[in-house]
Amino acid sequence: MNGVLATPEATAPPTTQAPLLRASNVRKNYGNVQVLKGISLTVNAGEVMCLLGPSGSGKSTFLRCINHLERIDGGRISVAGELIGYTQRQGRIFEMNPREVSRQRRGIGMVFQRFNLFPHMNALENICAAPVGVKRIDKQHARKRALELLDRVGLAHVATSYPAQLSGGQQQRVAIARALAMDPQLLLFDEPTSALDPELVGDVLEVMRSLAADGMTMVVVTHEIGFARSAADKVVFMDGGVVIESGLPAEVIDNPQNPRTVSFLNSVM
Repeated sequence: MNGVLATPEATAPPTTQAPLLRASNVRKNYGNVQVLKGISLTVNAGEVMCLLGPSGSGKSTFLRCINHLERIDGGRISVAGELIGYTQRQGRIFEMNPREVSRQRRGIGMVFQRFNLFPHMNALENICAAPVGVKRIDKQHARKRALELLDRVGLAHVATSYPAQLSGGQQQRVAIARALAMDPQLLLFDEPTSALDPELVGDVLEVMRSLAADGMTMVVVTHEIGFARSAADKVVFMDGGVVIESGLPAEVIDNPQNPRTVSFLNSVM
């Protein structure tokens, strides 16, 4: 989908009642390997969607496509009715330039598996960096907001600590606060607890449950089945680059219909 590409999907304008996130027939290849084979799903404003599945199923790749960290090779992704990474003119799709993509990413926060904090900045500075550098927010206002967010994630006491002085769980909570500092309309989590020691997982999940309770729209790639059962509005099980099963947590987790879903859940629960 580099450059220009005419596709059937390009002719369908977004409706006024469109979900916040809409993915339609999304395809992604790495060379001759097709990683995503036509993913279609929607997430409404205020909903939490959890993506489950074995390693290599395409979950993280799809998540990275949502904010155009990965280019898609077919289909379309839109957030709030705006096509992500591409623009449509006269029924044809053109890839946006990096500045336009960067503008779109301001409204789509992402929390990574490995935290990705700046090691030379303390917690407060890490949170302030993007609001000041990207959104040009006044430094004092950004600092006040950062302190509020640190308090929100239970870390007001580590404002002047550097990442190397924090536990993995604390670093991940700072990373969540950093994502929230940009006031995103959509927040993406790529296996946010998989790099943590087991005793540190609970604090991170509690912050995420709090965000869900407050109505933050979230797409979460996770192996935490308990979190998916308690916090998700929708659960999607992926395998081999396709959606195998989707629905309410009570449907997909507690009463799966597809044998592949049953096998996966038996292996992780």
